[in-house]
Amino acid sequence: MTMQLPQSNLASVGVLASAAYGFIDFIDAQGGDSDSVLGTVGLDAESLVDPTTKLPLGPFCRAFEEAARQTQNDNFGLEFGQQFEPGNLGILGYIALSSATLGDALRNMARVFSGHQQGSLLRLVEEGSSCRLEYQILHGSVSHKRQDADSSMAVYTNLIRHALGSRWAPQQVLFEHTRPEAWHKHCQTFDAPVLFGQPRNALVFCRSDLDRAMPNRDARLLDLLLATIQHSLPVGQSSMQDDVIECVRREIQLGLDSYDLCLERIAKRMNVPSWTLQRRLSEQGATFTDLVSEVRWRIACDKLAQSRLPISELAIQLGFSEVSAFSRAFKRSLGMSPREWRKNQGGLDS
Repeated sequence: MTMQLPQSNLASVGVLASAAYGFIDFIDAQGGDSDSVLGTVGLDAESLVDPTTKLPLGPFCRAFEEAARQTQNDNFGLEFGQQFEPGNLGILGYIALSSATLGDALRNMARVFSGHQQGSLLRLVEEGSSCRLEYQILHGSVSHKRQDADSSMAVYTNLIRHALGSRWAPQQVLFEHTRPEAWHKHCQTFDAPVLFGQPRNALVFCRSDLDRAMPNRDARLLDLLLATIQHSLPVGQSSMQDDVIECVRREIQLGLDSYDLCLERIAKRMNVPSWTLQRRLSEQGATFTDLVSEVRWRIACDKLAQSRLPISELAIQLGFSEVSAFSRAFKRSLGMSPREWRKNQGGLDS
């Protein structure tokens, strides 16, 4: 018996139009046709005018992919992000710019990010003398997202350079997607080593940089902006009410590379008793085991189809200690081996 991958509801997953500020002009400047690009993905120019308009995340990401295709610029997203000013992000950008220090800016952005973009992750991880600003689209229905990743990491680099100076460079930059043909442009943009095919997108830099003051810090403006965006945060982000399944999916995806992924661990990360989490899932007709399988196989299929990532490395990323165990579980759930599935999707054999 094979498992049918469930189709997630993408209608409520969006991003504020401020993230596309200047998108139309940039397409036209690259010799493309913005009306054609937007029309191909089901968007229109009017929807990009108001920065507070919520755009569907899938078409938003596809618009960047289509722009890269039509302009014949494989690094379209990277170059768009490189010229994007942090303030153009709208309320999210000004929350960062108004914060006291760079660390506060990144933490504040991460805390309210779901008010700007849903189905996604932005978090600051501090470990030892280094830290990572991680960004990832978690929603399984968004599979074409390379251009968005390139653009986003360039925008966040610009934000950090706003505090640390234009010559600042991270220690390392990580990307989920495979190495593109013109990958040297990435190294030039970030002035740092760039690794591809990683578990998630991230900027790695010195933890001490977080203490640097933001040039335009404004405590009163920050309080106003935070109060404003709090009203747009999805219900359940912290209270775990209606969005419990999406919250669990997010935590599962973040913990997939761990061999001890379990309900108790996820409940601890969400700061709720495990029995409460289990009951909430049951009330919505879901089980933890089913959600783990859904997330795991959705990511597996996405990576197999969209990347050159070796199956052995994919197995490790999904929490399997051996590639043979991953292959058996994949075939049991989807009716064919990972190698066969990749061939059927037109991906590269590995």
